[in-house]
Amino acid sequence: MFDSQAFLKTLTALPGVYRMLDERGQVLYIGKARNLKQRVSSYFRESHASVRTRSLVARIHAIEITVTHTEVEALILESTLIKALQPRYNILLRDDKGYPYIHASSGDFPRLSLHRGAKRAPGRYFGPYPNANAVRDTLDLLQKVFRLRSCEDAFFRNRTRPCLQYQIKRCTAPCVGRVDQASYQRQLQDAVLFLEGRSGQVIDDLAQRMEALSAALKFEEAALCRDQIVELRQIQQRQHVEGESGDLDVAACATREGTACVQVFVFRQGRLLGNRAFFPALPESEAADVILSAFLAQYYLDKAMPAEILLSHEPAEAALLTQALQERAGRRVALTIHPRGERARWLEMAQRNAEQALAAQCASRAGMRRRLEALREALGVDHDLTRLECFDISHTRGEATVAACVVFDAEGARKSDYRRYNIENIAPGDDYAAMRQALTRRYTRLREENGPLPDILFVDGGKGQLTQAREMLEELLVTGVMAVGIAKGPERKPGLETLYLFEENRPVQLPADSAALHLVQQIRDEAHRFAITGHRQRRARTRTISALDGIAGIGPQRRQALLRQFGGLKQLAQAGVEDLSQVDGISIELARRIYDAFHGEG
Repeated sequence: MFDSQAFLKTLTALPGVYRMLDERGQVLYIGKARNLKQRVSSYFRESHASVRTRSLVARIHAIEITVTHTEVEALILESTLIKALQPRYNILLRDDKGYPYIHASSGDFPRLSLHRGAKRAPGRYFGPYPNANAVRDTLDLLQKVFRLRSCEDAFFRNRTRPCLQYQIKRCTAPCVGRVDQASYQRQLQDAVLFLEGRSGQVIDDLAQRMEALSAALKFEEAALCRDQIVELRQIQQRQHVEGESGDLDVAACATREGTACVQVFVFRQGRLLGNRAFFPALPESEAADVILSAFLAQYYLDKAMPAEILLSHEPAEAALLTQALQERAGRRVALTIHPRGERARWLEMAQRNAEQALAAQCASRAGMRRRLEALREALGVDHDLTRLECFDISHTRGEATVAACVVFDAEGARKSDYRRYNIENIAPGDDYAAMRQALTRRYTRLREENGPLPDILFVDGGKGQLTQAREMLEELLVTGVMAVGIAKGPERKPGLETLYLFEENRPVQLPADSAALHLVQQIRDEAHRFAITGHRQRRARTRTISALDGIAGIGPQRRQALLRQFGGLKQLAQAGVEDLSQVDGISIELARRIYDAFHGEG
């Protein structure tokens, strides 16, 4: 047991971060304090009313300390560690990905594309956007209005005729000289002004250009300007929230039944770029101000932040949080609690969306709990089901075999726990061996890491696959896991599946309208989707690499030269010997070997 008295005697009163560890060295909780000795001592002084705190203290076997210069530094370090270690007793921000941006590359004919991560490539970046869908919608709009290219540079450099984007009037085909550099750059400048929120200026410029072109009797070009003006005016009508030129985010929190939703709306240059709902993991019921404080600290830890953030509740330790955000941003950041006028309407809109998203989430979780209960009754399980896993195998006639494992719990799909396994050293098409290898790798690691085991292990297949699962569990001494095989019905029709339970050696046929069967079908279909996606990716990588790497005399430089010259493997496979030999470094003899490799000869 942890000797708290001995530990507290040596504890400093300086600011810092404390990490509470269990008997396995896993982090249970991370906190920050202005006075470490005073804060940590409070956990051991009295009997806490909170069940969560009593449970936490009972599991402590060690406490690690990091001293900082200031409480602000402690808050920043706390947020960093929580995000990296994901302690079970902290409020955790789930599904947090970096902001996506729109990237306009450099060069004579820049490309517009979605970008995540570090901004190392030359060019301009616009955003941030709340999610990738908002970026794709904007890119689609820019292609439609301004006809700028979105293709990869390698594709662009090797075109000899316009692609489909030109045919459907989404690109001006700069790759083959259908537009000059000056005209393309003018279109790019209009797109940049639009992305900066100055669509009114774009419309004025287009109107002047249209009149000048009409006066010069260039009616086709004038008509193009007219169409662009119409599109932009329609966009302005849809973006009814325009009215300011500044950047700000709006974050509203709603709580219900021990669950929380934080809705974030992103405004840049007065334009709403989109919104996104987050559902932080709560160790127990928490007030909205505490949730919002933890959310902001983790969410803006590694992201660009606007000059102002509108909030539905005043966050806990608001002054400290503001100071930490400003240190991160390197400039002033304002947290506004009671906005007026148009901004109050934006905050109300975000709050309403948070409440609706939370209601939908709670309904979904309630439905999931009902289906878990129905499954428990259908299979005769005498305890609550908290974790389900399902395995599936995917390959093409034995090529690039991939096994997939998906995980479901009381909240639905737990995608952070999904795993794929590249299957090696088995006979092509041996699904039993593939299933056995995947299960062995999965549960050997879970045993070594003391990871959570499922209540039910589903395998997509009949008695043969189920036998592999049971034998593997017995070999690894894994107990308490029910193995169930999912056999497809006649003609693979949904609703006619048969479940095989190894322990009872009997098939179970559930009614087609059974909630339990619907859950099994959902898990099985998700495992199949995840497996086939992984298989296709692996097969594509294998074919791309092996088709050239298996040819004597083809190294990395020649492979790159071939792909660059022909624009891809498909075009390379269609090339003749003479075409291949025109590439620098490719002799006639080597060109014949390449040709034979793609056409099954030699």
